[in-house]
Amino acid sequence: MSAAIEIINLCISYRRGWWMPPTVAVAGLNLRVAPGEVVGFIGPNGAGKSSTIKALMGFLAPDAGAARLLGREAGHPESRRRVGFLPEVALYYPWLTARETLTLYGRLQDLPVPLLRAQTQDLLVRVGLAGREDERLRGFSKGMLQRVGIAQALLGNPELLVLDEVSSGLDPLGRRDLREILTERKRAGVTIFFSSHELSEVAQLCDRVVLIHHGRVAADRRVDELRSALRRYWVRFRASEPPLPATRVGEFWEAEFGRLAEWRQALERLRSPLAEVVDAGEREGILEDYFVRVVDPARRHPPVDTPPLHGA
Repeated sequence: MSAAIEIINLCISYRRGWWMPPTVAVAGLNLRVAPGEVVGFIGPNGAGKSSTIKALMGFLAPDAGAARLLGREAGHPESRRRVGFLPEVALYYPWLTARETLTLYGRLQDLPVPLLRAQTQDLLVRVGLAGREDERLRGFSKGMLQRVGIAQALLGNPELLVLDEVSSGLDPLGRRDLREILTERKRAGVTIFFSSHELSEVAQLCDRVVLIHHGRVAADRRVDELRSALRRYWVRFRASEPPLPATRVGEFWEAEFGRLAEWRQALERLRSPLAEVVDAGEREGILEDYFVRVVDPARRHPPVDTPPLHGA
């Protein structure tokens, strides 16, 4: 089965003036997204996320390498017809209403008029704009404009969604609505590839996380594997002298472990007259911690189980 997204040795650079050396945005990026997969595309500012997405959509010609969507070269009209796209910064005509904006995009897609009318109304309600369909966009907040953008990306029931900073400007209610919409599309088998700085959203929605840094893949992990790697096991106990490495916390000692087997061994060691276990359990790690470890390895961090890159 062909990949929904395939990026091969992609290189992109920008030149701000003929007298200046080019700035490298993407440096030999390789990435494959399977049909039906939901992939979070994350990285620090300037990592090359938006440049990669622009190349995928055919808006930016790479210096080298290739990008394909649904088996076609990036920018091919046939593949773009099957893709719903939301750019990082979406600009709309401020004198149009939300309904008129979706109608314009739908007509550009050659959607049949009855289907377009039905989808326009359904999608505007679904993104939380019920009752505001016929208001002009000049009066919309950034978050409301983002809702319009999400609705237009969903027009025509695309089989692939490419979304750049999809939760930008959304309030907590908007992020919840977005999460529900993307979950519905995921269950329907739609491939979703999105960038976001809201790492909690990425962790909840994605099958896989790809982290890029300096224009290259720095980590590519299954979310379930990553959750397991970030999970920590702890035990709090009372003892005059700890029989294992531990940190003093008030009147107790506390020890933490990265692996379940080590934690169980520690509990066995603490079953002695010289120690009394007070409490024990596990803590879920957060994606932000992993992000910082990969992007800024010079910082001092607690140890984490970090297996090789996905597919390596």
